[in-house]
Amino acid sequence: MTYIKEIKEMIALMNDNNLVELEIEKDGLKIKLKRSGNGQESQAFINGAPIMMERVAPVVRNEAAPEPPQQEKGGFIKSPMVGTFYRAPSPEAPPFVDKGSDVEVGQVVCIIEAMKLMNEIKSEVKGKIVEILVENGRPVEFGQPIFRIEPR
Repeated sequence: MTYIKEIKEMIALMNDNNLVELEIEKDGLKIKLKRSGNGQESQAFINGAPIMMERVAPVVRNEAAPEPPQQEKGGFIKSPMVGTFYRAPSPEAPPFVDKGSDVEVGQVVCIIEAMKLMNEIKSEVKGKIVEILVENGRPVEFGQPIFRIEPR
């Protein structure tokens, strides 16, 4: 019987709470994890018997990309989903907007491809595109700023 799910939950709990050691006993099963802070291997025990653990990188929570510093005047159009950013409807077509373009509420500013679906992203504010923050064809995260816009 494998206890991978329980061990992963314990590792997440340790990382979230900055714990060095965690022991849980449930239904006759006793799992103990111990992390050393001096670069030595971490240890895991099930019912008192040590088990082999591979050295893995620490768990990093997926957080939205950090926002560029916001200036006094201006805002951002952010990605509403994870996907691939495209400035134009096709490779040979001109971009929806360029730096300096005026945009209206509801105007398509880019496409984000997610799961083979092309999603038109529309501006929620009227304004002028001050900066394009993502390169064409690059992946974007949910909430990541893709355009800096100066509202009007």
